Amino acid sequence: MALTDSAIRAAKPADKPYRLFDSGGLYLEVAPSGGRWWRLKYRHVGKEKRLSLGVYPDVGLKDARAKRDDARKLIAAGTDPSAARKAARAAGVSDAANTFEAVAREWLAIRAKEWGASHLAKMTARLELYAFPAIGKRPIASITAPEVLAVSRGVESRGIVSTAHRVQQACGQVFRYAVQTGRAERDPAGDLRGALPAVRKTHFAAVTDPKKLPALLNALHSYTGGPVVRAALKLAPLLFVRPGELRSMEWANVDLEAAEWRFTASKTKTGHVVPLATQAVAILRELYELTGRGRYVLATARGGKRPMSENGVLVAMRSLGIEAEEMTGHGFRATARTILDEVLGFRIDWIEHQLAHAVRDANGRAYNRTAHLPERRKMMQQWADYLDSLRLSGLARHS
Repeated sequence: MALTDSAIRAAKPADKPYRLFDSGGLYLEVAPSGGRWWRLKYRHVGKEKRLSLGVYPDVGLKDARAKRDDARKLIAAGTDPSAARKAARAAGVSDAANTFEAVAREWLAIRAKEWGASHLAKMTARLELYAFPAIGKRPIASITAPEVLAVSRGVESRGIVSTAHRVQQACGQVFRYAVQTGRAERDPAGDLRGALPAVRKTHFAAVTDPKKLPALLNALHSYTGGPVVRAALKLAPLLFVRPGELRSMEWANVDLEAAEWRFTASKTKTGHVVPLATQAVAILRELYELTGRGRYVLATARGGKRPMSENGVLVAMRSLGIEAEEMTGHGFRATARTILDEVLGFRIDWIEHQLAHAVRDANGRAYNRTAHLPERRKMMQQWADYLDSLRLSGLARHS
């Protein structure tokens, strides 16, 4: 006679374990402790065997019967359901050990023995920032070319095509290592040649060659127009924020004692912190005497109730002979990103945070505004010192 829910609920524990039989080999074993386990009795290759199907009431009568039916289908096909379960568990362990992130970190650990610390940090950051959040938890053998392309497209959408290429190349190196160690059969990144646009120098005109920076910096410092625009020209390369963020800087968000500027980034709509180097603090202290009573740091001369013109910095640069093809207000971001990475050797994730890009960790969570703040303070000061050294070297050559 088949079991019923009421019969199961009415069953009381006894001194010894006993069984309540359903049908098709399914039964419920009641322990003296009160625990109740679903079991399936079956025969495979002439041997009687048992298969656990779960604990009541977590697994109800209806679910237990469904599990029994699935197991009996395997038996009818000549497969031992116990062996199939063990194989599935082993595959699960194998998948966990062979995710893209697990293989990538293994590869990085091997390469660490031959790479310099700076290069290792860059490669690690590229994978942690861009690849791991998207494909890090996936079994590496099952990742497809479109999935890898989606990773690099996400980087490209930020306007950093060169980094998109580097991320794709890094993924390819991880896949090839997986092939070499028997964790994958092929490198799907190899199918993506030509999928990304060719690298151009920059979307916004920018000076990224350190040899050309001294002339630009000295030109900016030679401006003899109004003090607000003059300050903006000096702050733009030091802070490398978006032009709209610079012109709308408010005194309420600037803490000169703490040497930092906190505001909501215009693109990501998240809190952002700009550590202020001593050079930036000096410029702002001087400007405070002029605009400190108003709302905006870079206020207009007329009443100071509005920020400086959207084209104020551009017009000033053109008056100094800096052409549109050479530099734009937005170009200071490309200048800083390129040189901080390729010349000064700072970690890419620090630079990305300072650029207020939408950076996420390996679990896909957005980093908070203070991520790597001590390191970014040092980076911003070294950046300001580097710009000063270039500017002064340019003056020395022309003296």
